[in-house]
Amino acid sequence: MSTQMQQIVLASRPDGAPSHDNFRLESADMPTPGDGEVLVEVHYMSLDPYMRGRMDDAKSYAAPVPIGGKMEGGSAGKVIASNAPNLKEGDMVFGPFGWATHAVADAKMCRKLDPEQAPITTSLGVLGMPGLTGWHGLMAYGKPKAGETLVVAAATGPVGSMVGQLAKSLGLRVVGVAGGADKCKTAVEHFGFDACLDHRAYDDAKSLREALKAECPKGIDIYFENVGGKVLEAVIPLMRPFGRIPICGMIAWYNAGGLGENAGGAGLTAPKLWRTILVNFLSVNGFIISNHWDRFPEFINEVAPKVASGEIAVQEDITEGLENAPQAFMDLLTGGNTGKAIVKVV
Repeated sequence: MSTQMQQIVLASRPDGAPSHDNFRLESADMPTPGDGEVLVEVHYMSLDPYMRGRMDDAKSYAAPVPIGGKMEGGSAGKVIASNAPNLKEGDMVFGPFGWATHAVADAKMCRKLDPEQAPITTSLGVLGMPGLTGWHGLMAYGKPKAGETLVVAAATGPVGSMVGQLAKSLGLRVVGVAGGADKCKTAVEHFGFDACLDHRAYDDAKSLREALKAECPKGIDIYFENVGGKVLEAVIPLMRPFGRIPICGMIAWYNAGGLGENAGGAGLTAPKLWRTILVNFLSVNGFIISNHWDRFPEFINEVAPKVASGEIAVQEDITEGLENAPQAFMDLLTGGNTGKAIVKVV
């Protein structure tokens, strides 16, 4: 076994959009597992929008990554040394291993995977945190009903595609918003959406709103919010009375500071937003999926068979090499991925 591993650490905090200067690839001594721990060789690691917030030294629901600290994230890999009774060498597991070729973790923080049931990459997307986010947010807060209309942005991402496919299976009209004609085609042809609009084809929220209005002639009953920005501005005036808005993210503003303070040009003022919520009796629910891990077994029992049968389609965007993770992550933040962003490490 090698005595060295590689990892990517936070070299400096970004000012706006991250750059390569904010990351550093370095070698480190191979860690040794203690009691109840395992040493894992990472095969695939997940890239997710929430990681941008961890790069800022700002108050949030989780502590920031320290300067010089390993970038955080979920990964899937093989146990190569174990001091835990429930995991043995050769087992495939998911855990919080971060941006690295190897990592030690408490076995209690790892989930054993069965490659015979589903590829291990699905633990990072459709059958992992993003899939759970879409399922829980839609079912708990969206409260979908047949005949209603749902809009979701980032439609081909792992959260948006889960939301749209589940809603479609429940008899809703599903309209996606995505960045680029190819992604819109994927949303309709691969994920089965009724329609999808390319937000890049519209200069402002008003023109996007007119296009959404044409696709949602009865208005919007559910807006699954994971983007913010122009899409949110376009959607809000189209919400129907008693509509629901689950909020799990706002990627359009992540590079502008935690609350989008530096976004500039935002046309949706707080008074206008609050008035719309009031007069249309909207239910708006923010949620962080880490508060709802107790629902994971229920999610797996319901969704895993749908993935196995092909009822829930999967799309993954895999980048080769740990050293290419920073660029893939920066691309993710600007919509450069199509499907779940994953890095193949081994």
